[in-house]
Amino acid sequence: MSVLPESLASWIVIAVLLFWFVGAYNRLVRLRAAVLQAYATLDAALGRQLDFVQASISAAPQANPPSQELLSSIAPLQAATTQLATLLGATRLHPLDAGGMAALGTALQVLISAWQRQHPDAVTVFDADGTLSRPVPAQPGTVAVAAPNAAEPIAWPEPSAAAEIARSQFNLAVRNYNDGIVQFPALLVAWAVRLRPAAPLR
Repeated sequence: MSVLPESLASWIVIAVLLFWFVGAYNRLVRLRAAVLQAYATLDAALGRQLDFVQASISAAPQANPPSQELLSSIAPLQAATTQLATLLGATRLHPLDAGGMAALGTALQVLISAWQRQHPDAVTVFDADGTLSRPVPAQPGTVAVAAPNAAEPIAWPEPSAAAEIARSQFNLAVRNYNDGIVQFPALLVAWAVRLRPAAPLR
């Protein structure tokens, strides 16, 4: 029997596997690129929030010398702003690093808390679609149920929906990417090219 049919069959199998690998790899690359693109938008939105907070600190009434009360109220907010700016710069280099994103989320929550202590009445919360969040009082005997995988809206310092929309889009891109790299058989491709799960911004 000629070896040609067997050789041809082997080449067909190899070609099919190669096309499958390339197709799966390209899909994962597109998902990864979507995360990076969404993070670029989020990065810009967080930068605007930082600019807003820093501008508010600069515009605060200044005494010469500053009073102890003024220092004690502004110092935590200034420290939180500096910390978030530092971590934002580090995360910008590796936006898919889960540890870095977790640290960024912690720094963001510290900044939000410091801002709310300094400006307790300047709190505006937007939902992920950009609409103002207006919680409906629960009826007696009912329990509020959060949407699955939904992050709690953040009361951003600057009253703009852009940051919450950008965070929602980034978290959605991360979820799609993470789902893609664990689906069989694409997970074999992810393992071969060392793709690791990303983390959302909480």
